[in-house]
Amino acid sequence: MNAPRPSGRMFLCLVVCLLALAASSPSAHAFGDNWKEWRPVDPAQLALKEPVVEKDADAEALFWEVRVADVDEGGSPRTVLDHYIRIKVFTERGREAQSKVDIFAPKFGNREIKIMDVAGRTIKPDGSIVELKKEDVYERTVIKTSGLKVKAKSFALPGVEPGSIIEYRWREVRGNSFSNYDRLEFSRDIPVQRVKYYIKPSSNPYLAAARIGMRVQFFRVEGAPFQKEKDGFYSVTETNMPAYHEEPNSPPEYSARPWMLVYYSEDKKLSAQEFWKNYGKETYEKSKSGMKASDDVKRKAAEIIGDATTPEQKLERLFEFCRTQIKNVYDDANGMTAEQRAKAKDNKTPSDTLKRGLGTGYDIDMLFAALASAAGFESRVARLADRSDTFFDPDFPDDYFIGAYDIAVRVGEEWRFFDPASTYVPYGMLRWQEEGQSALLSDPKEPVFVKTPMSGPEKSLEKRTGKFKLDEEGTLEGDVHIEYTGHLAASMKETYDDDSTAEREEALKNKFKSRMGGVEITDIRIENVTDPVKPFAYNFHIRVPAYAQRTGKRLFLQPAFFQHGGSAFFTTSDRKNAIYFYYPWSEEDRVEVALPEGFSLDNAESPAPFASDKLSRYEPHLLITKDGHTLIYTRKFFFDPRNNGGFVIFPTTTYPQLKAFFDLLHKQDNHTVSLKQGASAPTAKSSTPN
Repeated sequence: MNAPRPSGRMFLCLVVCLLALAASSPSAHAFGDNWKEWRPVDPAQLALKEPVVEKDADAEALFWEVRVADVDEGGSPRTVLDHYIRIKVFTERGREAQSKVDIFAPKFGNREIKIMDVAGRTIKPDGSIVELKKEDVYERTVIKTSGLKVKAKSFALPGVEPGSIIEYRWREVRGNSFSNYDRLEFSRDIPVQRVKYYIKPSSNPYLAAARIGMRVQFFRVEGAPFQKEKDGFYSVTETNMPAYHEEPNSPPEYSARPWMLVYYSEDKKLSAQEFWKNYGKETYEKSKSGMKASDDVKRKAAEIIGDATTPEQKLERLFEFCRTQIKNVYDDANGMTAEQRAKAKDNKTPSDTLKRGLGTGYDIDMLFAALASAAGFESRVARLADRSDTFFDPDFPDDYFIGAYDIAVRVGEEWRFFDPASTYVPYGMLRWQEEGQSALLSDPKEPVFVKTPMSGPEKSLEKRTGKFKLDEEGTLEGDVHIEYTGHLAASMKETYDDDSTAEREEALKNKFKSRMGGVEITDIRIENVTDPVKPFAYNFHIRVPAYAQRTGKRLFLQPAFFQHGGSAFFTTSDRKNAIYFYYPWSEEDRVEVALPEGFSLDNAESPAPFASDKLSRYEPHLLITKDGHTLIYTRKFFFDPRNNGGFVIFPTTTYPQLKAFFDLLHKQDNHTVSLKQGASAPTAKSSTPN
């Protein structure tokens, strides 16, 4: 929500880069047409029988080369990357995995990235070639393991078989943001024998005059030396790069995979400590005037606060006003078109934001800071990283990784953090990406890093209720209500707020169809999708044939309806990456099942509760009503990774224990009870649920 504004240093870099582009104005096809030519295939590559980098690999990239340069397209600065990759397929699994290709546009903040000019071909073991047709390349939306929806250029390479070589090229065009930073990766989902980047730095004299030059920082790789190439390019090569395996609940990939950051910056020789001290002072000086309360802001603050007396009450009212009454121009759900956003006037002061009732995320946060100042609170801008992107390392002296910002307000001796620009995040919380982070608190003398708090599991609750009837053939039918709060609700709203009603309903149906055969869902109502305050909620009627299994005079029923048909949390026996839980969460279920006429509960055993110290607790309860006609099942569960030493990441060494814990949860959720036709009803062995 709150895309960063450029600092003075970043803005200088942007201006200089624009001047450099205006002076040179290269063609968008900065490398000519040579990059479009296929290279001859070495017979030794066709004859290769085994992988080189990882002995058990099903396919391996023989090379991956990328040419990188800045260009000017109609006055708009762009970074163009031309990719060429050649892959050897060794096995049938490799054929299946590599013949179907998704080329993703990487996500770097609000930077626009396009994939174009895709070409590909297959070289069969006998040397014959099958070209990919242009019409077979299409765009689609893909759900990644992180749950994010991303666009991809997709295609299937023709005629692939074990022993084949496949290769494809594509052009990636990155729109420049506030400064010229580019991430270049060294790993893929398969091993790579050789990765080579050709990078052409700008030679414009404006850069030298401003002492701004190209810098490179390597991450999770030692970094090879650069070599001078022709036509002003420099190259860097890495060899024998292992595959990067994307797994559910993995740390952000840029904290796990090898890559390099290429950027333009002033020639500075400051220690990290000196850099952050200077940057914190600079942030304070640039933001203090924007937090001053004008007379109209003071009047509005007094009006909003009204009869509130405690600091908590006052701040909550100011926060909710900014979150709900000021429209964020970059929010998907605000109804504004791209043209309307472009025409929206810039707010120069909090008064402008207040008068217009809309602004950027930065404008909304600064209005909140001004209102808090008017109410007598000390307010500061805090800069911090987004931990869905990478984990912040303060030893790297550059502000690139702390592009997010919040407002810190002193309450007594404590600094509290707020971000009303994030429309769906409730009072007392930050976006999960900004909780548990080191935030640089701006100050005129001594800026310091302060850790933001992390919300507890009770704040992010998935609450589900179902009231059903079961017939004698095992068909379950009834009404369901599901609601989400906290981070869970914010995630659901961000996912669906720009979808149509039909798209939202189809996503809900698919969620249950993937777990329950023959399921029918009707009377769908999806509530509060764009409401900043109320929980995101589903209401629907559902019919599940053969939900309970009929055997003779017995029906076998799984009381945990909302877990029915689901897979275990962790499905693999081993793990490559650390385990990363984004935030604590909790679940509450209540399921009522009216039993079919003539059937009684035969096996009344309830699944057993269990816990893992303060990390997690599972509490199921099962009982039958006094008349024996209705089964009631309740389930409570929470997982609080804060109790893992205060952070949400677990090393791979703990994977066996985590997997065993969640496997036990899955087993208990799959607990079944027996219903017998004509039997008398026993009393369930459980306390009465709430």
